[in-house]
Amino acid sequence: MNHHNITIIGAGIVGLATGLKILEKNPDLKILIIEKEDKVAKHQTGNNSGVIHSGIYYKPGSLKAVNCRKGYDMLLQFCDEHDVQYDICGKVITATSEDQLPYLDNLFERGIANGLTGLKKLTEAELKEIEPHVKGIAGIQVHQTGIIDFLEVSKKYAEVLQSKGVEIRLNETLLDIKVKVGGCEVITNKSTHSTDYVVTCAGLQSDRVAKLTHPDLPLRIIPFRGEYYKLKKEKRSLVNNLIYPVPDPAFPFLGVHFTRMIDGEVEAGPNAVLSFKREGYTKTSFSAKDTFETFTWPGFIRIAGKFMKTGLGEFYRSYSKAAFVRALQKLIPEITADDLVPGGAGVRAQACDKNGGLLDDFYFAESERVFHVCNAPSPAATSSLSIGEHIAEKLLKRFS
Repeated sequence: MNHHNITIIGAGIVGLATGLKILEKNPDLKILIIEKEDKVAKHQTGNNSGVIHSGIYYKPGSLKAVNCRKGYDMLLQFCDEHDVQYDICGKVITATSEDQLPYLDNLFERGIANGLTGLKKLTEAELKEIEPHVKGIAGIQVHQTGIIDFLEVSKKYAEVLQSKGVEIRLNETLLDIKVKVGGCEVITNKSTHSTDYVVTCAGLQSDRVAKLTHPDLPLRIIPFRGEYYKLKKEKRSLVNNLIYPVPDPAFPFLGVHFTRMIDGEVEAGPNAVLSFKREGYTKTSFSAKDTFETFTWPGFIRIAGKFMKTGLGEFYRSYSKAAFVRALQKLIPEITADDLVPGGAGVRAQACDKNGGLLDDFYFAESERVFHVCNAPSPAATSSLSIGEHIAEKLLKRFS
């Protein structure tokens, strides 16, 4: 068996960023990255909306808030150094009714607390100056938000890693992690690897991987599919940059919105539909194992009871284009069904505890030899280098 100092499970953006930060701090370490798919960043990273998040949404002091703000600067610096295209275009968050105004004010205060600069409260007229087709009674302008292709970022991360001697083994599936005296064995469908430490960044499979060494892990991944439409080319002028609603504070999703992409296209969505397959990107995707694990988790039963009406509404919008259009018309009344063509879909790994709590922050589980990233939803892509640095610092203390 070849021996590595650190083996990373998962070549999504967080796993790759972790490898970069470990090498940056100690270039002499021998690192192996194992990925079950045939390319890097195939799932959550490669199917997200490509937004560089500013940090306005997150509870001050939380891991999300701290890592988003820090990771934002690190990401832009990396992209500048390696010629990765991005655009800090800004966005507006729009209140469409009086009852949303307190939540809009709360977002503004969070943004200030999280260190955002240049935040501006907008009147209805000022909203129209920025986004002439938007409907809203008030809003916030967020200058720091940007757009990027995170798949391209991940490819560049991988390219830099390989140039520094890191081996990325694709099409290799993890089967087990055995912790031994002085190190670990990582067992895959192709080989057994000897390593000093293991880091797992397994995304939609993160709970299953973590349970290999933490059998009493107190959470389970519940997959939610987000489906998008795209505006026809002749209708893209309805959106200048990014238009978001005021999110429902009780639901861990941002609501349907409009996003100008780095390639010039404009996405509309997503919804948030319970997925019957963790890596299922169509309405007919189904896994008996995944569905069984979701419906037998005590926390899911509580979620289903709490969000039954919301969940049914999301399913209805998934199958009814007219309902999806009505949701979009709350932000841009001119939108019609004829303006939209089917877009892509992504699946979000949402961690849920046994009591039905939807984890609203990053969550890690660690032991002496293994570090698991168990919950890293948005803004993990924006935060990737900061999360990677956090993990690197933890591991390197053990080496010293």
